[in-house]
Amino acid sequence: MNLIPRSMCTQHPDNARVPDWARDSIIQGDDEVHEAYLAYSLYGCHEVMWDFEGKDVDIYVVRKLLSRYPGFFRDHVLGRDVYLTLRLPNPWAETAEKKLFSQALELIPTAYDVAREFYGTDDINGVFQVILPLTSRAEELVFTYRYYERVVAGKAFIELTPGVRVMDVLGSVRPSTIDVIPLIEDLGSMLNVGKIIIGYWRVVRPSYLRIFIARSDPAMNYGLIPAVLMAKIALNKALNLGRELGLEIYPIIGVGPTPFRGNLTPHNVDNVVREYPCVHTFTVQSAFRYDYPEGEVINAISKLNNRKPDGGCDIPNHGVLINVINKYVVNYQREIEGLANVINRVSNYVPRRRARKLHIGLFGYSRGFRGVVLPRAITFVAALYSLGIPPEVLGVSTINELSDREYSALSEAYVNLRHDLSMAARYVCHECLDMLTKLGNSFGITREVIDMVKRDIKTLEEMGIKTGPSDYDSRKHELLTQLFINSLVEGKEDDAVKYMVEMALIRHAIG
Repeated sequence: MNLIPRSMCTQHPDNARVPDWARDSIIQGDDEVHEAYLAYSLYGCHEVMWDFEGKDVDIYVVRKLLSRYPGFFRDHVLGRDVYLTLRLPNPWAETAEKKLFSQALELIPTAYDVAREFYGTDDINGVFQVILPLTSRAEELVFTYRYYERVVAGKAFIELTPGVRVMDVLGSVRPSTIDVIPLIEDLGSMLNVGKIIIGYWRVVRPSYLRIFIARSDPAMNYGLIPAVLMAKIALNKALNLGRELGLEIYPIIGVGPTPFRGNLTPHNVDNVVREYPCVHTFTVQSAFRYDYPEGEVINAISKLNNRKPDGGCDIPNHGVLINVINKYVVNYQREIEGLANVINRVSNYVPRRRARKLHIGLFGYSRGFRGVVLPRAITFVAALYSLGIPPEVLGVSTINELSDREYSALSEAYVNLRHDLSMAARYVCHECLDMLTKLGNSFGITREVIDMVKRDIKTLEEMGIKTGPSDYDSRKHELLTQLFINSLVEGKEDDAVKYMVEMALIRHAIG
């Protein structure tokens, strides 16, 4: 790579406000191509993630970008100055979409041919990086690398009729290899990230490796605090191994706009950078770009682009932190199991911002949760905020179970712990919990789970963190939450959707 990107604009559908240029509230089709251009030209993002996971996607994106915006892309060469990186479906986890894995990889040589024609040179990268979500084994990365090398690029050498190879008719296939970026999303894979890296390195021997650490799905599956600790442990392990192997590791972290999903907003860049000082690339998701004033967004992305990663995300006491994670997960998942019915019910009213297909996260794939299935992370967060139960608070009572050593290790590792919890705690609605207790049977929620949530809230208060509204916006949010619950009780679905959107606008994010 000519440049290791500092900012990666993504298509995560977490924006509350619909951008002015969008032709519909659901961004799709050619609007996503225009959006990619704006990510580079207006906002200054170094990289755009073109997402094949769980959604229909335009495979002609490179041709459309270069033909529609030739002036910009002559001055900013694709694959050298700005990057388009594909997120593939994982064929081992998302079996209904497994054929899209090969379709996405076939985009790469076509993009190369289009870029070569546009720039008039063979010395061009075009598109050459792919992200493999839900990576859990080195073999998945090796398979992806070799599939491209031997099937996509390698087919050029196949002789289909005597003396006639594929390349003689269709031309050469370039690039001959690609960079594969593992996206690590579950606890076991994060703790074993070294095994994944070294298994891939032994076979491929890359000159460098970008590794993508998730924050949203781990939070949904394990809770806020475990998600942060998992990310830090994985980053630390990966960078230490890279130094041992003489392999440059360039971490990416997938951070969204709410504290639960990473807390990266134009107003909170400094805190997030301080939390993850070793990260090279931060995701800049839709809410970051569309739910804040344009000038603030551009300045915040510029701040990300101009920073230099610092340190190795060093954290002590991995074993102690793993104990904290394990204790927390038990309590958090028990609460989520009790809330799953109401979360899924409320998720039907969350406004859609992308044309995404049905998807379940790791909670649904896992064997340990008695068949609990949840919506995607953004919808999950929106549902809980709209009930007056910010997901950040769930499981917090675990802090009372920690030893002094465990709490000290947690406080040292999670730099913004109190800040993140305080931001979320403003959206706690005490009256809503009482309403949900009375409506328990009709909402599929028990008094027991509400009592668990109340214990979490009490723990926050004992930590000196105020829960409930603290300013005009959070008081308005509380009122809308009560109206939202009442609209569900009365069967006023249109009103429920309206209140959901109004709350999202206050939070500057759907979820």
